[in-house]
Amino acid sequence: MAKKAKKGGQGTPATVALETAAVPFSVHAYEHDPAAASYGGEATEALGVAAERVFKTLVADVDGVLVVGVVPVAGQLDLKALAAAVGGKRAAMADPAAAERSSGYVRGGISPLGQRRALRTVVDASALTHSTVYVSAGRRGLEVELAPGDLVALTGAHTAPIAR
Repeated sequence: MAKKAKKGGQGTPATVALETAAVPFSVHAYEHDPAAASYGGEATEALGVAAERVFKTLVADVDGVLVVGVVPVAGQLDLKALAAAVGGKRAAMADPAAAERSSGYVRGGISPLGQRRALRTVVDASALTHSTVYVSAGRRGLEVELAPGDLVALTGAHTAPIAR
């Protein structure tokens, strides 16, 4: 996989983080439809990629601390499993405004990479079964494809079965 040069203002904190780390990645853009029912579903359809390889970034509140969960768009975040993965007791989805403030991204475009404030991150273990995965590049309609090991390393994440 080759790095793609920034084109048409596609540079985001996520792609800058990838470039700075010098890891191989590809940028995939598609026309975002504001009426789309699901950001992840829209990405899989527009890019023609299996839903198991496209991951969504969700911010949860675990015992009063924001935590990032990265799970396949085909599934859901198991909040109980996420809490257990970080040694917490209770988890709930974070307030969308708090997630946006913390990450520096807008809902539907939150990337696990290049976040304004680095949060503890857990990537669903299923990511490791693929040679590459797709995550948001930090904007609706823009995804990055990279090796799951690079995603884990760059986010300082650990993996656990957090999807259902």
